[in-house]
Amino acid sequence: MANQSIIAAKAAKVAEIKEKLASSQSVVFVDYRGYTVEEDTELRNNFRKAGVEYAVIKNTYMERACADAGIDEAVNAYFAGPTAVAFGLSDAVAPAKTIRDFVKKSKKGTIKGGIVNGKVVDAAAIEALADLPPREVLIAQILGGMKAPLTKMAVVLNAIKEKMEGGEAAPAAEATEA
Repeated sequence: MANQSIIAAKAAKVAEIKEKLASSQSVVFVDYRGYTVEEDTELRNNFRKAGVEYAVIKNTYMERACADAGIDEAVNAYFAGPTAVAFGLSDAVAPAKTIRDFVKKSKKGTIKGGIVNGKVVDAAAIEALADLPPREVLIAQILGGMKAPLTKMAVVLNAIKEKMEGGEAAPAAEATEA
């Protein structure tokens, strides 16, 4: 009977990981070898502040959860050796940026790769993701880009309105008089 309860517990753990994979915008796999307890605590605190879930998960659990979630088998290459997983549930950039900054600072650990929007990506793609500005900045840039043409159009329309109110003839009226 003990075997059945162990198997059920493992299946529940795999199902939990599968759910996190499905609800995450990005997932980053990290080789955490060499971290001291203080460094690991600091990293966990950094992840918590960024709204990222971070855990060390058995490679076999990750393999099964990824298979159950329908993620490409290429992801299994990242489950060799010690692997920690950072789940970006609300922000795709936060796990990549947090771990990249920590690895640079501590000069320990490596980014193995990850999953972004359901696609398996390598460490270089995670680094590129970490270089993106925060979500709020991206939204502000997009809105600023959308606002600029509207502002220019409003200035032009205002100038036309002032010209017409100033008593000057409209360009079409000038052409017919000549």
